[in-house]
Amino acid sequence: MEQHESTTAGNTPEQVGLSFLTLAYTLREQVDQHMLTSSGLSLSRTKVLRTLATCGALHQAQLAASLGQAPRSVTQIVEALERIGMVARTDDPEDRRRKTVSITDIGRTALRAAEEAGTHVLRQHFGRLEPHQLATLDTLLAHLDFALTGGKTS
Repeated sequence: MEQHESTTAGNTPEQVGLSFLTLAYTLREQVDQHMLTSSGLSLSRTKVLRTLATCGALHQAQLAASLGQAPRSVTQIVEALERIGMVARTDDPEDRRRKTVSITDIGRTALRAAEEAGTHVLRQHFGRLEPHQLATLDTLLAHLDFALTGGKTS
C-alpha cells in the first residue's frame, strides 16, 4: 500500500488532535449520508432504534440517558420515528406523563438497512488499511478512550 503524507503540519498533540477531529467529522458525515440515502435513517435515528432493539422498550428519559443526550433531543427523534411507524409510544400505566417507547417491525427492518449501509462505508474506508495498520489504530484508539474516560468502560 502506498504511503501518504500526514494530514497534520506536525506531531504536537493539538495538531494530531485537530486532524483526528476533522477526519472523524468527515467520516461521520459520510456514514450519515450513506445511511440516509440507503435507508432513510440518519445516524442519530439509527442509534435510537439500535438502543430500543438492544434494550427493549424504555421510558423516554431512560432512552435519553442511555444515549447520553438531552431528553428534548430524543423526544424530537422519537416523535419523528413514530410519525413514520418505526417506533410506538404508549402511556405508562403508573404515570401518564411518562411514555414508553418500543421499536416496531418497520423500525427493525429500517435499522438493519441503516446498519448495513453504515457498515459498508466503514469497511470501504478502514478496509484500505493493512491489517497491522488497523491493529495499531485499534490499539491507539483504545489508549485514547482509556485516557478520555479514566478507564471507565463505555
